Amino acid sequence: MGLFDGDASASRLPVSVITGFLGSGKTTLLNKLLRHDGMGDSAVIINEFGEVPLDHLLVEAIEGEVAILASGCVCCTLRSDLEQTLRDLLARRDRGEVPAFSRILLETTGLADPAPIVQLMLNNPLVGHFVRLDTVVTTLDAVNGHRQLGEHAEAVKQAALADRLLLTKTDLASPEAIDPLLRQLIALNPAAARYVVTNGEIEPDVLFGASLFDPRRKTVDVQRWINEEAYRVDNHGDHEGAQGEHHDHHHDHHHHDVQAFCLVSEQPLSWQALSRWLDRVRRGAGDDLLRVKGILNLSGEAAPVAIHGVHHVFHPPVQLDAWPDADHRSRIVFIVRGIARAELEASFHEHVAGAPS
Repeated sequence: MGLFDGDASASRLPVSVITGFLGSGKTTLLNKLLRHDGMGDSAVIINEFGEVPLDHLLVEAIEGEVAILASGCVCCTLRSDLEQTLRDLLARRDRGEVPAFSRILLETTGLADPAPIVQLMLNNPLVGHFVRLDTVVTTLDAVNGHRQLGEHAEAVKQAALADRLLLTKTDLASPEAIDPLLRQLIALNPAAARYVVTNGEIEPDVLFGASLFDPRRKTVDVQRWINEEAYRVDNHGDHEGAQGEHHDHHHDHHHHDVQAFCLVSEQPLSWQALSRWLDRVRRGAGDDLLRVKGILNLSGEAAPVAIHGVHHVFHPPVQLDAWPDADHRSRIVFIVRGIARAELEASFHEHVAGAPS
């Protein structure tokens, strides 16, 4: 396989992270999910049992921190160490102490920065051997979300990192509240799929299946994972309106400097040139590099290579089995904060796309 690891996604359990600001409806959503028969093959890690009333769902408790629910779902509380919680849960499954599960949903607190959890999934060898990051899901309150994105950096980051955005309380919100929120979300994260959730009702499958690997087809889905089409809307045109309307708001600085875009190269790239460039970008702007994911056509490699990172932490590059279709362009998605797109794009074309391959 040469320089890169092969894609072992099929053998690893998918982990989805569900985040969302205080009051955005995560608890209501989890209550409904834990009853859902479609969660029978799932484990859910929550912060505290007390926050999600389980009495009416509980079938069996094991040592006070793991519960088997009527739906067949395994539910456990998050100890201080997420890595240890995951390893303990997997060990219990392997020993037959809890029912078998094939996917994990992990809840964060309302004020949590999801980045460290995503980084753990991307590049912790003690965890990454068993699990893989699948989907980052963020709940947003349609009534207060517009204001929260303007006032709280945590809310902005939760939305920017998401693969899927769940709009809650839309039945309570006026169009005047929902429309600017949608424009904000499109500006922050145009490629994330958006769903309306009423009273916490949602199909569990919505929370899974956003990773590069598509288990249903036993293949990869580059088009869905990169979603390049979403970035073809001019960020300096249509999207700018969503950002610009906040300039009279005294808390807008958290939001308006986050932008998302996709860099494309028609020609094969040099891995040495690209990795050196990415290293410089990570060192210089790691905290402001919110999320990066790409599919690469590298010189001397017959198959594509996938990269994925949050801040300065990247998953080791993975070589896929083959190109899934005739489109062999390199595409790298950046979601960044306070980094000028033009500057990054010019640097990419000078040092990578224009470098000898």
